Amino acid sequence: MTDDLVNDPSPATAPGADEPATGEGAGADYVDWEFAASAGRRLAPAGPSVSRDEIDQLVAELREATRTAVAPVADTSGLHAPQDAPSPLVVDRGGWIEANAVSMKGMLAPVLDHVVAARARGRQPAEGMRKVGGRVTGAEVGSMLAWVSTKVLGQYDLAPESTPRLLLVAPNIMTAERDLGVVPSDFRLWVCLHEETHRVQFTAVPWLRQHILDAARDIGTKLVPEPDQTSQRLQQIVTALPGVIRGDTDITQVLATPEQREKLAEITAVMSLLEGHADVIMDDVGPSVIPTVATIRAKFQQRRKGSGSVDKILRRLLGMDAKMAQYRDGAVFVRAVTDQIGREGFNRVWESPETLPRPTEIADPAAWVRRVHG
Repeated sequence: MTDDLVNDPSPATAPGADEPATGEGAGADYVDWEFAASAGRRLAPAGPSVSRDEIDQLVAELREATRTAVAPVADTSGLHAPQDAPSPLVVDRGGWIEANAVSMKGMLAPVLDHVVAARARGRQPAEGMRKVGGRVTGAEVGSMLAWVSTKVLGQYDLAPESTPRLLLVAPNIMTAERDLGVVPSDFRLWVCLHEETHRVQFTAVPWLRQHILDAARDIGTKLVPEPDQTSQRLQQIVTALPGVIRGDTDITQVLATPEQREKLAEITAVMSLLEGHADVIMDDVGPSVIPTVATIRAKFQQRRKGSGSVDKILRRLLGMDAKMAQYRDGAVFVRAVTDQIGREGFNRVWESPETLPRPTEIADPAAWVRRVHG
């Protein structure tokens, strides 16, 4: 499956591509985002080799699956997306890369501006050198995006400076269903149930998107070391890197101070809630609409454990192992709270930032119930 065949709405258009460009701040030269997107597209491996008819069938079935998922997810979760919420997009790996380059630019702009301000007290590189550095950094970002683009089945793109919407990465869904040996139509709907839950989380809870964007930008700014601390931080990373690669140490333990880790834990608690909730809704809906859901879940869980050694190292360096834990921990929290006080009681979690679970409450759901429900 080649990158120019599975783009929606058109091969030349990525989500957010028609939106106004992000304002160029002081840190704009530190990453060449256009180069990152083009490099990522070039580096991303092609998807499975299929015919035009198979591609058309896959895209059409994914679109239909997203429509089929809406009602059961709403009925099971008690959350309803507004009628004007953007429809999901079916994209290829290149489309996913372009969308995420745009979103990363919007997300990181305040962080990079902070880097420039922090370094303004020292000697600044010439403009030409900054642009060369931006191209180098863009290449590095592009390489990372190319690798991740082969792993993602779906994503709700928060799109800080453009239109947020659900993305489904068609070649990865086809690759996964072939690798697992599952019924394609069942697997496609199963994935869409999970991703539709994310869509409804962010569209039915209007404050949630901005809350996460603000929290992520805040911690990103705080993680940038002061110029006189850079050498010390690099030494810490080099010293701890073997432990990260072995899986003994989480990458966030290396990059953050104790105070910063507290903030990271707060964001992680929210992400655990979102991922766990999506998994729970997907599995609760599944048996009624997907005949082979038990087989899919068992094989998919095994697939998560079975990555090769190089893949596992990259996951650890990018913090993706922590994301796997979010599915598990968040699902335990959601089920425990729902079993104790029912769906309506659980849904108070969406009332405000104050009702989101705290880091300690993800592991102790009863503590959240006591705090929020008294």
